[in-house]
Amino acid sequence: MHAPGLLAALAAADADGFGGLLLAIGAMLAAAKLLGDLFETVGQPAVLGEMLAGVALGPSMLGLVDPHAPVIYALAELGVVILLFQIGLETNLRRLLDVGPAALAVALVGVAVPFALGYYASAVLGLDPLVRLVMGATLTATSVGITARVLSDLGRLQDTESQIVLGAAVIDDVVGLIILAVVGAVVAGGDVTPALVGRLTVTAFGFIAVALLVGRFVVPPLFDLLDRYLKGPSLPLIALTVAFLVAVLATKVGSALIIGAFTAGLLFAPTRQLQAIERGVVQIGYFFVPLFFVSVGALVDVRDFGDPRVLLIGGLLTLCAVVGKVVAGFAPFWFKGRKLVIGVGMIPRGEVGLIFASMGLGAGVFDGKLFSAAALMVMTTTFVAPIALRALLHPRPGGIDESPTGGTADLVSRV
Repeated sequence: MHAPGLLAALAAADADGFGGLLLAIGAMLAAAKLLGDLFETVGQPAVLGEMLAGVALGPSMLGLVDPHAPVIYALAELGVVILLFQIGLETNLRRLLDVGPAALAVALVGVAVPFALGYYASAVLGLDPLVRLVMGATLTATSVGITARVLSDLGRLQDTESQIVLGAAVIDDVVGLIILAVVGAVVAGGDVTPALVGRLTVTAFGFIAVALLVGRFVVPPLFDLLDRYLKGPSLPLIALTVAFLVAVLATKVGSALIIGAFTAGLLFAPTRQLQAIERGVVQIGYFFVPLFFVSVGALVDVRDFGDPRVLLIGGLLTLCAVVGKVVAGFAPFWFKGRKLVIGVGMIPRGEVGLIFASMGLGAGVFDGKLFSAAALMVMTTTFVAPIALRALLHPRPGGIDESPTGGTADLVSRV
């Protein structure tokens, strides 16, 4: 279809709807920038302002942004994929492997303890066994995007504690996917067998190992070849295309988009074109990344928080969520660094926790009130963690400008 015909079709289909979409995206970007800068001015992480912008713009307040709208949801997911790809680009795989045992200990304890606390807290509240199971699962996740954003703002992404948090959060998400599949099978009335759990585990961790092994021999020589014939701006776009392909491949084998995106970033870290790729991806992320954080805030329905039972359940779940992850930070007893920083860094549940809660709502295990209680836990942990990290970690001299490549800190602090 030629251009005039396409424009006419769009206008005939839903001109007001497209205009509303433009208004929503414009409001998300403007509010994220204004509140993000305001929070930074008063010494708080910009991500808090961006999420509050989402709360204000969401359906329960101004109603300008519907986070469930397909286009808004897709743009937000694209934002988190780009952010995780960028984090992977800036992550030193060797250092990540060096902290592997500590990250594994944090991740496993950070899944087991919150799950147990959530399950038994739900039992104390008199909730049904199936509700307890989903509530416990909701507490297991960690939102790596939220924590990585704050660590980047502080110029602390390369700290050993930060590397442990990143590694543990990635393992957390992989384990969370396994739990999600198992809980989904239980909710659907299916059988959970050791063979099912084993297959899910091998698939999830095997994807990362195979992707890194193959990518090590394919990606650097491929981009050396492309660098000879393509102009500079083309390389970041092709790298991002590869990241999308790896992310999609991850979902096809039973993993997650964000795991694939992070793994793709690790593939490009040893290339000679890393800095050029990173700069280009940063420019693209200026648009998409804030949409993700605003959409997380917009998922919160503040009207349900007037119900005392919602506040009781949400408050107890929040306590379990915080205690469980802080305890996990002390799991690697041999590590001599700041364990409290690790535990606090694992606290935010973000979009990952909402996926579990949404599954419970969609399956009829949760009603609207229970979902709001879970959302309160997600929102509170997502807001508390950045504030606590800021209190525990002082920004490095030079802060976000310290990275010679611009990097994730540049991406997440200027959007």
